[in-house]
Amino acid sequence: MNGRTYDDSMFRDSFEHGYTWLNGFLRNTRRFAERPALIDPETTLRWSYRELNEQANALAHALIQSGVGQGDAVMLVMRNCPAFCVAYIAARKAGAVFFPANFRLSAGELALLMEHNKPKVVLYSQDAKEIVVRSQELSSWNPVLFVMADCIEGSLKECDLPEGHVLYDTYVRGKPACDPVLTFRPHIYDEVVRFCTSGTTSLPKSVPINDINEVLSAHDVIMQYPLNCNDVTMNMTPWFHRGGLHSGGLCPVFYVGACVVVMRKFDPYKALQWLTEYGITFLMGAPTNVEMLCRVQEKESLDLSSLRGIVTMGSALLKDDCLRYMNVLTPNIFNGYGTTETFWNSFLSPRDLPEGAGSAGKSCIDDEVRVVKLYPDKKAEPEEIVPRDGVSEGEIIIFSPEKTAYSYFGDKSLQKEKFYKGWIYTGDTGSWAQDFSMTIKGRKDDMILVSGECIYPLQIEEEICKSDLVGDCLVTSVPDSARGNVLVAYAVPADGCKETLSVDYLRDFTAKSNMLSSYKRPRYFCIVDSLPMTATGKKKHAEMKARALEDLKNGLLKRF
Repeated sequence: MNGRTYDDSMFRDSFEHGYTWLNGFLRNTRRFAERPALIDPETTLRWSYRELNEQANALAHALIQSGVGQGDAVMLVMRNCPAFCVAYIAARKAGAVFFPANFRLSAGELALLMEHNKPKVVLYSQDAKEIVVRSQELSSWNPVLFVMADCIEGSLKECDLPEGHVLYDTYVRGKPACDPVLTFRPHIYDEVVRFCTSGTTSLPKSVPINDINEVLSAHDVIMQYPLNCNDVTMNMTPWFHRGGLHSGGLCPVFYVGACVVVMRKFDPYKALQWLTEYGITFLMGAPTNVEMLCRVQEKESLDLSSLRGIVTMGSALLKDDCLRYMNVLTPNIFNGYGTTETFWNSFLSPRDLPEGAGSAGKSCIDDEVRVVKLYPDKKAEPEEIVPRDGVSEGEIIIFSPEKTAYSYFGDKSLQKEKFYKGWIYTGDTGSWAQDFSMTIKGRKDDMILVSGECIYPLQIEEEICKSDLVGDCLVTSVPDSARGNVLVAYAVPADGCKETLSVDYLRDFTAKSNMLSSYKRPRYFCIVDSLPMTATGKKKHAEMKARALEDLKNGLLKRF
């Protein structure tokens, strides 16, 4: 007996096996069969929901023939493109885990990610070929097949590819357009998507997302905007981020029956031109994207009447900037805060702005966000909240069971560290006010945000210290108008290397590293005699961050 006052067996069976994201998409292939689902301006191609489903079926059949089955990872290394959309759906039809990797990773980082996640098949876009081939050489894991897609940079033949690689068109040619027969029953707790997010080591963290997380993340967006089947959206940032895939990206758009426009690489002029041409209603991007849009629109004065809103994540908005965007672009500006593990969890809607600019807003409908006490050697209990006085600082924790699986793939120790009693401990510090609105103050672990990417100094410091000429290193950041922040590396010469270590050498050393993505390479270098340390031997990153600002102002930092 389960204590129910009624027979719940049919409800549980229908809900647990039928309330899936894929079934939501399939409903749209029936009721919106000939309506547009996907537009690719660069190739002028369009797909209706019926056509998109047929493309996904063909890829699903190909994956199954390659031995992909339930729980296997299908890894993507590609920019936003039609093949990305098709794979997002096809992986579910094969029972696989859709695993989009950051195409900006270095070859070494990508190799570690392959070894950790062991994908059966890797799909990559033409412009990622070099990095994928290099990562294959470095990795001890060998996928069954590599599939090159999105070949829009000139003609390419099969013979141009390495052994074990095939062109996408060849891979799906002749495959059935009908739904594949499933050999299992889907369940809402099945892992269907796996994101990777930065960590303190060269191996990005792998974050599982289950099927009900996907459905309820879609619902969150649909409620917040609100989003409906008549909308047309475009992400100005990559879909491999959770904020990209879920914030007006493929997850909510295909679930509600709307249309998505593909933007491979951000260009503010193209973004505004396509907005007018395709009647885009929602744009999503980082604050830096919105700033660049605003500058172009101030010059061009294009017709933006179709635009219902711009949604931004990654950092808070300044009030003056927010006012400009509302006057120049649209009065409907949204700003979300959250994590890869939990999507967004607090939100500023147009009714909260511009007055609420600078804060992270209040909790989303189904979430709870708290600010708890900071301890040097332990977690605070979820009930140990700091005063809601707008001043007292603590760690931000999030309760969001509908949007997180409370897990890391293959990392139990990290899982134990980050998740506790149903809450995720973000590592962000902040304060909250009487009305429960939060303001982000910083990071417990010195994380730096560059162009929307989370960067941890430790990984870069360890890489620079591999040089025989470097005795020690500290990485911090200074503000940058284009990227938000750029990295600064302070290096102490190894014994006897004071005369030979130079900033030019450090630039070349980091540029050649297989473990540092281009966005993780410092833009400023400075050679110093020593680094500030605590009594316990820890580097004082906060002190050096303040020094870097002074050094920049005084012209002591050389930029590359």
